[in-house]
Amino acid sequence: MNLGDKLGNKAQELSGKAKEAAGDATDNPKLQAEGAGDQAEAGAKQAGEHVKDAVGDLKDGFSK
Repeated sequence: MNLGDKLGNKAQELSGKAKEAAGDATDNPKLQAEGAGDQAEAGAKQAGEHVKDAVGDLKDGFSK
């Protein structure tokens, strides 16, 4: 996973947390749900990138 992907995913996760907190504070269920969705999407992207990293590490281990 490159640094740009990591930063982008983390930014999306933090944005989702902020949206969810704002929704909680303003009693806005739509904003809460949007924030939770952003966090879930960022988490899924991060998980996919971790799998890519693990496969790359495995390939590197065999090529030595």
